[in-house]
Amino acid sequence: MSGAHHVVAVVGGATAGAEAARIFADQGITTLVIEQHARPYGKVEDGLPRWHVKLRQKEFRSIDDKLDRPGVHYIPCTRLGTDLPLSELLQTWHLHAIVLALGAWKDRSLPIEGIDQYVGKGLLYQNAFIHWMNHRDDPGYDGAQVDIHDGALVVGGGLASIDVSKAVQFELVLKALAERGIREEMIRLEEEGLDSVLAEHGLRWEDLGLSGARLCYRRRQEDMALAEPPPNPTPEQKKKCETVRFKIAQKAIDKFRFRMEPLLSPVDKIVEDDRLVGLVFERMEYEGDGRIRGTGERVSLRAPLTVSSIGSLPVPIEGIPMKGELYEFTDGRLGTFKNLPNVFTVGNALTGKGNLVVSRKHASEVAERLAESIAGQVSDIAAFVRTRTPLSDGEMAEVMGHAQARQAEVGYDGSYEDWMRKVSPPGLRVERA
Repeated sequence: MSGAHHVVAVVGGATAGAEAARIFADQGITTLVIEQHARPYGKVEDGLPRWHVKLRQKEFRSIDDKLDRPGVHYIPCTRLGTDLPLSELLQTWHLHAIVLALGAWKDRSLPIEGIDQYVGKGLLYQNAFIHWMNHRDDPGYDGAQVDIHDGALVVGGGLASIDVSKAVQFELVLKALAERGIREEMIRLEEEGLDSVLAEHGLRWEDLGLSGARLCYRRRQEDMALAEPPPNPTPEQKKKCETVRFKIAQKAIDKFRFRMEPLLSPVDKIVEDDRLVGLVFERMEYEGDGRIRGTGERVSLRAPLTVSSIGSLPVPIEGIPMKGELYEFTDGRLGTFKNLPNVFTVGNALTGKGNLVVSRKHASEVAERLAESIAGQVSDIAAFVRTRTPLSDGEMAEVMGHAQARQAEVGYDGSYEDWMRKVSPPGLRVERA
């Protein structure tokens, strides 16, 4: 309506950001989607391992459908805090609200003093590792190269750490098969399991001469973050959840042949010739009711590569209050901040987690819960926006002028479909219905 414009910026175009943009646009609120990468797929592209082909394609299409619609304006290659300061958005763009849907991209550091100086020298973190695996075959890829050797350590205790362990195993097996003149596909190893595929070639796991990856977790296998009990669980429900967790982990261990090393907490590094060659762990003891304690026993595990998968955190942004490693919210549901009344947060940036849907079996259920959660938040934010004085035609033109200037600066001509065709390698091009 002429002279009665409401406009918001959603920072981050992946799963949570795209859903927020859809809801705003459907309610007649002009939405600018500010995305740090050329493509908006976030951790669906960079953190969900590439063997999840169907799930990745489904999520890509869903994001595309939500961003390529009237009322949504895509601004790619724009990182909040560097390419575009938060203060500029707040002070000059006339926005009724800014919604942070940034995800959680910063790996949580291993709790060992000085360990991060060995990143790229025997140490990798999960986000960089999966990014390499997903993109190394892209035309023009110029990122980090990873050399995987037998006996790698993976430190973690969730689904992502299992994915990292699987990825290491796949690389080792594919290399061992190639040395025997056998070409195989990663997706077959994932779908059918190592033993099944090897048997087709007259081989057993033991024939490869591999020890495999070792997944080190500071708690028990049944404590892994693979399933959650209901709120206020009974002792029986807790026990059932532990059984489910153990079975999920054991199924992966059996199918992909990595080794589980429970009750080991990393406490020190092993360094030789300025390279990380292993970790020192403290043996832990389970006391009951979820409690563990250190025993004082030290266990040294040497490894040519260590991949840490102990969690992801929101990236700090100048102007956003922090409490430790997390954003400091005044309202934990809407993700609001002190002295920033029109800034809100949704998705993993709010939860402080980098969780992804990594199980095909549970993908739809998790996606539906996410959509329901975001829908409630965004509806409340939309109600807040409508209480604000609408922009005049002139003010709205000024907002769009800022947006279009940034789009032009990065080479975006206003057509989402044309842009995605331009910036997507063949393996990531999504055919729209």
